[in-house]
Amino acid sequence: MSKRDPYEVLGVGRNASADEIKKAYRKLAIKYHPDKNPGNKAAEEHFKEAASAYEILGDAEKKARYDRFGFAGAGGGGGFQGGGMNMEDIFSQFGDIFGGGFAGGGFGFGGAQQRRTTKGSNLRVRMKLTLEEIADGVEKQLKLQKLVRAKGTEYATCPTCKGAGQVHRVQHTFLGQMQTVATCPTCGGLGQTVGKRGAGSDSNGMVREESVVTVKIPAGVEEGMQLNLSGLGNEAPGGGIPGDLLVVIEEEDHADLKRDGNNLHYEAFVTMVDAALGASIEVPLVHGKAKVKIDPGTQCNHVLRLKGKGLPSVNRHGAGDLFVHVMVWTPTELNKDEKKVLEKLRDSPGMQPKPTNKDKGFFERVREMFAN
Repeated sequence: MSKRDPYEVLGVGRNASADEIKKAYRKLAIKYHPDKNPGNKAAEEHFKEAASAYEILGDAEKKARYDRFGFAGAGGGGGFQGGGMNMEDIFSQFGDIFGGGFAGGGFGFGGAQQRRTTKGSNLRVRMKLTLEEIADGVEKQLKLQKLVRAKGTEYATCPTCKGAGQVHRVQHTFLGQMQTVATCPTCGGLGQTVGKRGAGSDSNGMVREESVVTVKIPAGVEEGMQLNLSGLGNEAPGGGIPGDLLVVIEEEDHADLKRDGNNLHYEAFVTMVDAALGASIEVPLVHGKAKVKIDPGTQCNHVLRLKGKGLPSVNRHGAGDLFVHVMVWTPTELNKDEKKVLEKLRDSPGMQPKPTNKDKGFFERVREMFAN
């Protein structure tokens, strides 16, 4: 997949509509099509680059993930793979872009579109990850039940399209003859039909078997992200290409840390004495612990920031921070001696509240809150 910004490749803005994106891709596909540029490697690369860009921007879900996470979310970089597009994948797009086959006016897409390559269906699985696995990245094995071509299955040339996978129709218009191409209704574009079915196979000569695949998850992924593994889905009948394996990320809750993007949050409870006199406490990290200093006179809800102790960015742009929220704990069960000590301190000047400038605006803030 091209590493250039797909918006730049297609020459459209980020607010371009789906129709504008499709029109831009159609224009480039015609301009750089191999039939118009035989032997021109540069044109072929432009052709593939435009197709890769449209693979992202032409899909609303991939476009949204790219807008938020870049190539890592849409299918490239950071361990995320794109569709693994080859020329057959690209030509298969033309049914949507050119209305199910296009020829006429002396211009056609040549032999490459004479037979549509079928693709197996995708498999979608969910994978739960711990915070530690998200922080480090991880490799996991998945057991899948997927369709494969059965042993002993034989395919025969389709009698309707004679193996072309498409049927042609000529129409007479005021512009002259226009030839349209449609998918063969008998074989569905495969060009083949099942001549002999293998043992236990379905009508397409397929059986379901268990398969084990290794999935590499990059560090920093988030809940709902999707990893696209090209060619690891269900196989297609005949000479088709396999579908993709789509792995949807789910996060397991951590016992102490809460995630917010790449940042982490932790509530640290300290006693009134530690908050008043100061103390050193330990706070948990994703791996290990860190010592944090509580300054004398620390107030409840004070926040300490540990820079870079959060999670790495899936785009490899540094790491987030860990925010420690200091919560002053008020004892609820005191013995007689403890109560006597606190009674002696109750009226001492150092124990009296001293509002800050921010606190003096409390009533004004309350009035604004109720006014809204």
